[in-house]
Amino acid sequence: MQIFETIGALRAARTAYPALGFVPTMGFLHEGHLGLVRRAKAENGAVAVSIFVNPTQFGPNEDYASYPRDPERDLALLKEAGADLVFLPTPDVLYPPGSATRIDVGGVAEELEGQSRPGHFSGVATVVTKLFNIVQPQRAYFGQKDAQQCAVVRRFVADLDIPVEIVVCDIARESDGLARSSRNVRLTSGSRQKAPALFQALQGAARLFRNGERDVEILENAMRAVLIEAGLPDIDYATVVNADTFCREQPCSNNALALLAVRAGEVRLIDNMPL
Repeated sequence: MQIFETIGALRAARTAYPALGFVPTMGFLHEGHLGLVRRAKAENGAVAVSIFVNPTQFGPNEDYASYPRDPERDLALLKEAGADLVFLPTPDVLYPPGSATRIDVGGVAEELEGQSRPGHFSGVATVVTKLFNIVQPQRAYFGQKDAQQCAVVRRFVADLDIPVEIVVCDIARESDGLARSSRNVRLTSGSRQKAPALFQALQGAARLFRNGERDVEILENAMRAVLIEAGLPDIDYATVVNADTFCREQPCSNNALALLAVRAGEVRLIDNMPL
């Protein structure tokens, strides 16, 4: 496993690999990330991983400073998972003095997270585009937990004719259903006990949907009731949208996706489930 901190060094090493998968991360890796790495390795023969907590996708009152970081642990896990190249840039490497270009994605990026976190998807689109240009992978791997981010990446990759195949992998979950996330380490014991309610709320909506319910308000109210009963009343959104457009439709279509964003103490959790 080779580790690089500069763009030039990574590009030079990348030429040795005719096919390369890529997993962009913000570090503090968990089994969800490692599953992406192993799949990318299996499907491409070699895999590059980036670790970069991207400041441009955090708002001024968000958790950039407190986002968990442990690069030594991450590198040990990546070596065990079979990573070939690891890119560990600093903000000055990706955003040198004078940087002034950002990518703004319309449509799917304007809903839900786009409204709750202004500027977030612009930061994501900009850094992911830069990483694609630097690493030049054939395929890039993302987790379904960040469903809207996946849709945004697919949108700008298509719009900008970027020659990278986007592979979205299933959500990795704990035994009690909580979606694995680097932020979970910041949950208090009380919040951690409540957090599986997100998965339970999604399961409830999926059951209603399978039984023929298509009224979005009924599905949304059912999810909210589960969350509130579990002691998680701070709900950013609990909704059902079209999985392609991320727009709310009434009644919902067969291509429906239930999504949640809920604050458990100081930690904002997101989850989703196709219905």
